[in-house]
Amino acid sequence: MADHCNGSSHSSESFANIPPIKFTKLFINGNFVDSVSGKTFEAIDPRTGEAITIVSKGDKEDVDLAVKAARFAFDNGPWPRLSGSERGRILMKLADLIEENIEEIASLDAINGGKLFSLCKLIDIPAASMALRYYAGAADKIHGTVLKLSKGLQGYTLREPIGVVGAIIPWNFPTIMFFMKVAPALAAGCTIVVKPAEQTPLSALYYAHLAKL
Repeated sequence: MADHCNGSSHSSESFANIPPIKFTKLFINGNFVDSVSGKTFEAIDPRTGEAITIVSKGDKEDVDLAVKAARFAFDNGPWPRLSGSERGRILMKLADLIEENIEEIASLDAINGGKLFSLCKLIDIPAASMALRYYAGAADKIHGTVLKLSKGLQGYTLREPIGVVGAIIPWNFPTIMFFMKVAPALAAGCTIVVKPAEQTPLSALYYAHLAKL
C-alpha cells in the first residue's frame, strides 16, 4: 500500500504514513467475522484504480445474522435500558476516541474515497464528532408530552426506542453520513445495522472497532 500511495498520480498531499488497514471483515454481534459465503471484494483507491485491501462481502445470510443480533440486543441487551444520560456518556466517549484517532480515520477516507486528507482531517471527521456530541447531549432530553383531552381526561405521549434501525451510507461522505444516521438512533436507545457503500467501507469498519472499545 505504501508504494502506490507515494505515486505521482496523487495530489501534493503525502500518504506515505498511512497505517496498515486493520479492519476488513463484517462486524456482527460485537465481533469481526468473515462473511458466510467467504466472498470478498477489493477496496479500491479511486485515484489510481489499485486495490488497497480485501474486504468481506456481505450477502443476504449475513444481513439476516446482523438483524437477528441487533434484534436480540434490543430485546435483551442493556443499551435500550440504559438511562439517557448513560447512553450520552458512552457516545461522548466514542467522540473522544474519534478525535484521538483522527489521523488514521482521515487517512482511510482519503485513500478509500479519493478525498483530500487535509479536508477529511479539517472538516469531515470533526463534523462527525460534533454530530455525535450533539446527539449524545440530547440522549437524556428525550421525553413525552402531556396532552389535554376533553371531559377532564389527560393523555400523554411517551417517546421510546422503536427497535432495529437499518442505515445505508453513501460513498461521498462516508464518515459524516455514518454519524448523521447512527448517532440519533443510538442516542434514542435503538440498535442499528449499517450498510456502508461498497466503494468506501473502511472508515465504517474502523468506527465499529472504536464502538467496541
